[in-house]
Amino acid sequence: MSAIPVAEDVLDADVAVLSLAEVASSLGLSVNKVRQMLRDGQLIAVRRDGDLFVPAAFLVKDGVVKGLGGTITVLDDAGFGRTEMLRWLFAEDDSLPGSSPVNALRTSHGTEVKRRAQAMAF
Repeated sequence: MSAIPVAEDVLDADVAVLSLAEVASSLGLSVNKVRQMLRDGQLIAVRRDGDLFVPAAFLVKDGVVKGLGGTITVLDDAGFGRTEMLRWLFAEDDSLPGSSPVNALRTSHGTEVKRRAQAMAF
């Protein structure tokens, strides 16, 4: 079993996070499946006080935010580490709907977010 890649906790203090158990409960999955999603790059976690947490903004009522996994893959292909990905996803960008890449994903603007992520790779 490979280690779970973890980002440094670069989130603002007001960014809500969920424990892996809370993520599992929200998604109707086991904690082991959530850990696999982290290993597979479908989610990103930070470590706080020894425990792993996932930003609540990565989830919507019916699952993981559409386009998040693809965006993480594009950023990974561009050479971004998990910490850089997290920083980019939560960075303020007034030119995006929702004012940050993660909020743009949450409002169904994934194509624009992925386009910008791809452009950063060049």
